[in-house]
Amino acid sequence: MTTVPETTTATLEQQVADLRVVPVVVLDKVENALPLCSALSDGGLPLAEVTFRTAEAADSIRRISGEMPDILLGAGTVLTPQQVDEAAEAGASFIVTPGFNPSVVEACLERGMPIVPGVNSPSQVEQAMAYGLRLLKFFPAEASGGRAMLKALAGPYGNIRFVPTGGIGPDNLADYLALDTVAACGGSWMVAGSLVAGGRFSDVTKLTRQAMDIARSARR
Repeated sequence: MTTVPETTTATLEQQVADLRVVPVVVLDKVENALPLCSALSDGGLPLAEVTFRTAEAADSIRRISGEMPDILLGAGTVLTPQQVDEAAEAGASFIVTPGFNPSVVEACLERGMPIVPGVNSPSQVEQAMAYGLRLLKFFPAEASGGRAMLKALAGPYGNIRFVPTGGIGPDNLADYLALDTVAACGGSWMVAGSLVAGGRFSDVTKLTRQAMDIARSARR
């Protein structure tokens, strides 16, 4: 079994933990990619997880990676090894998946591509550990037991760091970030589809700044 190098895991974990918020982005138009990332960066968050939920995902990643190399750029909702290849060739720095798919994990490891796979049970956590992974997406967070579940997982898996995503917003962000095992939280409230489609990038910056203020106040 191929396992991830320790240095690769540690580097991505530190980068994500330094920022503490992962904006989950859906882009229907490639031309919105750069303004959106500029708005996030202006709000203090040079990070984007561009999801493979639209046909424009790979081209959006390609444009961002080519013109805004300072953005920590992930590809999210990756479901197949083929999408791993598309994301890597477009310039993504890491992969995020909603669930734990061994074929996708192995495709990433073969490429040397960092991956944050989705888990919501002890069995899935242990599957990830078998591959040498220690930064995991906890999804869907609220529907899977939220903070109570994360606290329970912390007992046997204290060396695992989580990125809870799903049902998290400004009202509960600080509560999640207060947990020792939470490296960062994923969310889309600052990059809502209506804001992006409407070109309301100043609102994206405002909401991002608010999220970063919460993250700083919750910093351990």
